Amino acid sequence: MNASERYSRQAAIIPAERLAQCRITVVGVGAVGRQLAVQLAVMGAPSLTIVDFDVVEESNLASQGYLERDLGRPKVEATAEACRRINGAIELDICNERFRRSMNVGNVVLAAVDTISCRRLIWESVKSRCDFFGDVRMTAEVIRVLTACDGAGREHYPCALFDQAEAYAGTCTSRMTIFGGNIGAGLLLSQFSRWLRGLPTDRDLTVNLLAAEMSVI
Repeated sequence: MNASERYSRQAAIIPAERLAQCRITVVGVGAVGRQLAVQLAVMGAPSLTIVDFDVVEESNLASQGYLERDLGRPKVEATAEACRRINGAIELDICNERFRRSMNVGNVVLAAVDTISCRRLIWESVKSRCDFFGDVRMTAEVIRVLTACDGAGREHYPCALFDQAEAYAGTCTSRMTIFGGNIGAGLLLSQFSRWLRGLPTDRDLTVNLLAAEMSVI
């Protein structure tokens, strides 16, 4: 397969030489994380590690895009299979367990997890080991995307790690849609592509799909 032809239509937006230097870790492969992994496989990411301890349940089919045949399987296995079907050259490592401080991570870490406490654990564990950190949060039709890949972003991100008791009462596992997951993943990967090109990134943006509003800090 001709790689230059395969990725020709994204070449001006996603520089292949920069992407080739990225070893990417996605923590959480639910509604957003699964889409992150799949989109990265499509984009030609050379190396991807996916971390999740959960299995596919019926409620995950409509909201997260898993297949009926995936029911009962570890999410990391089902996601890895989907990525390999898209891109046979991708190097995949799956961790069917909860994220741990001692885990090896790539120079790009993307968090798509359910709780603030888990986000805090990931950030404190990887902040000195990665060049680009991204976090997507989604409740119903409100999506928040945070990046920490420069001084301003790294200073701002800890401010978004408020106590779990202060979090919005509606959990991201109870109010989600497949289109919200796709949009959230796309928004974060758009920031990632800007970073690959050496362009400024938005450290904190929120999109309300229902109200058709976007705010950027």
